[in-house]
Amino acid sequence: MTYLVGTLILEIKAGAPNNGRGEDNVAKVKSTRVGMKTYPYVSAQALRRWWRDSLPSSEERAPVVRSGKGKKQQAYTVGRGDLYLDDDLFGYMVAVEKKSFNRDTVLAVGTAMSVAPRQITQDFGTMSRGFEVGADPVIHEHEHYTGDLSSPLLLDLPRIGTFQLHGKGNRPDLAEEVVEEVRAGGIEEVDFRFGTALRLPIAERRRRAAVLWRTLAELRGGAKQSLHYGERSPALVVLAPIKGGNNPFTRLIGHDLGATVVDVEVLKEEMAAWADELDGPVLIGWAPGYLPDQRAQARSALAELIADGQVVFGHPRVILRDLADSLTSGDRDSWFEDPS
Repeated sequence: MTYLVGTLILEIKAGAPNNGRGEDNVAKVKSTRVGMKTYPYVSAQALRRWWRDSLPSSEERAPVVRSGKGKKQQAYTVGRGDLYLDDDLFGYMVAVEKKSFNRDTVLAVGTAMSVAPRQITQDFGTMSRGFEVGADPVIHEHEHYTGDLSSPLLLDLPRIGTFQLHGKGNRPDLAEEVVEEVRAGGIEEVDFRFGTALRLPIAERRRRAAVLWRTLAELRGGAKQSLHYGERSPALVVLAPIKGGNNPFTRLIGHDLGATVVDVEVLKEEMAAWADELDGPVLIGWAPGYLPDQRAQARSALAELIADGQVVFGHPRVILRDLADSLTSGDRDSWFEDPS
């Protein structure tokens, strides 16, 4: 049983990537208070939406069903993880009359929260173009900020393409009629985590995992891009294959007087403490130009671990695409299996 766990850092420069509820005529960015300090953030839902929307155009998305009106509206996908990669990896919940099933997400992300507290800027603007002489302008305001956002990540590899008939809770992963359809198609039936599951062929499971990481390498999305466009691919990503599903690599990122600090000593100590659970090298994708002095120092401090293969260090896009290649090659098939 192997999980890929780690931390994703997004660099926001004068951005408003995820807006909250507006107040009067002010568009507010999402933020939270910790003590007396303000931390802007991108919600986990928004981050997952960016990731899902960044999937290659050749990857067919699960259709969405919308029903009801007002407060009784429901929206859900068709719930066919066997057919659609996004349903498989991002999960779903369908609870309608005489039908209730859900897929607990295979890909878990946390709120992408600012590493350091930030003073959010309120930008004042007016619209007067084309107005008659002497007319009052229309006033509008919105918020933006600059900061580094950190989100924990976890991918449960054995569950990719594996659909539990009793679900992770008390609901199955697939509708009853779909289970019969999938069984009739000759799909493999396996014992999985205290129950029975239907499992796609390993080639498709490898492919889905690879598509997910290749997509992260080219992550796009966010609100207000006409005014606050910014690159959203990872500035830094740390990923480690680990048995059991803990994520000890969420405390590497801190700050010093508001400036982001990547603590390599924390990384090394966590690697030593969890050495018996690590199931491969720790992958560090660090974009050139992002904290360049710390990048050079980290590469130097990790030189011995890089040399003996315990750490792989490089550009995020190269690291993530190489990971995808290793998954599709079959070299990492053991990661897709729970221990017998």
